[in-house]
Amino acid sequence: MIDAALARRIRLLVLDVDGVLTDNAIYLGPVAGNRVEFKRFDIQDGLGLGLLRGGPIEVAWLSGRFSEATTLRAEELRIPILIQDSRARKVPALEGILTDRTIDWAEVAYVGDDLADLGVMERVGLPIAVANAVDEIKAVARWTTTRAGGHGAVREVVEALLKARGEWTDAVHRYRAARETV
Repeated sequence: MIDAALARRIRLLVLDVDGVLTDNAIYLGPVAGNRVEFKRFDIQDGLGLGLLRGGPIEVAWLSGRFSEATTLRAEELRIPILIQDSRARKVPALEGILTDRTIDWAEVAYVGDDLADLGVMERVGLPIAVANAVDEIKAVARWTTTRAGGHGAVREVVEALLKARGEWTDAVHRYRAARETV
């Protein structure tokens, strides 16, 4: 369970991609002589991120590698902030986002799964590990999901944050209203 007071401070939810939004699998191969990469994203995670749209929590994706599949999924979900740094320099990348938006580290929730996420998780106000995260990540996390990355963990985080803030019902109503009107 996420502490309500802590949840209310969060202004930005930052998600690692591989191992958090995906199940860590990358499918590579040639198609018509071109390199092609596929990733598996969970649909419930996408719907969960949609529940945040129009609310007080912004969303950012922060990946330690570039992938066109990630770009396509972020565009499809209208994720406003996508950073893909092939050298996995996540702390400086996130510092830039926070400076641009005048957000303090304490106002950030970050969901991670592996060693590249440690530096960020040690700085944010609400570090969250997915169920299948490595031990080092779980050791710094204030909360660990019951679901694995790529299998509904992000949806679980969104629900937990919104419920702790008392905003779950409003988010569901916003989501439904957008789909039930002409």
